[in-house]
Amino acid sequence: MLPRETIATAQIPDGKELTLVSHGRDFIIMLGRDELMGTRMQFSEEQLAVLTLAELDAPRPRVLIGGFGMGFTYRAALAHLPAGGSVTVAELVPEILEWARGPLAHLSAESLDDPRGEVILCNVEALIDDANDGTTAKYDAILLDVDNGPDGIVVDSNFRLYTRTGIAKAKDALNPGGIMAVWSAAPDHKFTTRLKDGGFDVEVREVRARPNNKGPRHTIWFAKKR
Repeated sequence: MLPRETIATAQIPDGKELTLVSHGRDFIIMLGRDELMGTRMQFSEEQLAVLTLAELDAPRPRVLIGGFGMGFTYRAALAHLPAGGSVTVAELVPEILEWARGPLAHLSAESLDDPRGEVILCNVEALIDDANDGTTAKYDAILLDVDNGPDGIVVDSNFRLYTRTGIAKAKDALNPGGIMAVWSAAPDHKFTTRLKDGGFDVEVREVRARPNNKGPRHTIWFAKKR
C-alpha cells in the first residue's frame, strides 16, 4: 500500500491547519484527519460550475466562487464561461495559491493567468457584502465550496454563510434570476428548508464524485433567485 507523503502545511486564520499530501499520483488537501478534496474525486466540484452556468440566462455572467481549493470549480467555470463573462474567487489561505503554482501547477496554474478571472485573498463573505453595499456589481452566480457542506468546518465564521442571515445576504448579492449553488459531501434537509424559507426556488441534485457515475454521491443545491 502506498504511503501518504506530506508536501506542505498551511495555517488557517483561526488556528486550524491544512496539509497537502501526495498518495502515489494523487494529491489530497487535509483538514486535520479529514479529507477536504483530492484529485481522485474532482468531478462533482467541476459540476458545481458546469451545471450552474448551464442554468443561467445572463449573457455575460458575473460569477463568484467561495474557495479556490485545487482549482477544479474555477477551472470548470472558465472553461464554460460565455463570452464577456467573468469569474472572481475568494480564497482565505495564501498558501493555497502557492500550491497551485507549485506542486499542483499541472492542475490549475494556467487558470490563475486567465484574464477573465481573478483570485482575491479574503473571506467570500466580504465580497458578498461588497455586492450588497454597491462597492461592486451584483453577481449572477455565487458558488460555495469553502467547507464539506453547509457548516463551517474550515473556519468557524463560515457558519454564517449557511444561516438565514447568510442566505439572505447571498440572495441580495445576486441579480434577478441569479443562482446560489452550494457543494456538500452529504445531504442536509434543514439547509434545503432554510433556502426555501429564504425565498429561493431550490433544486437539489446528487452528483457522483467521479465521471461515468462512479464514486460516492455528493450533493449540490441550486437556489435560484425569483
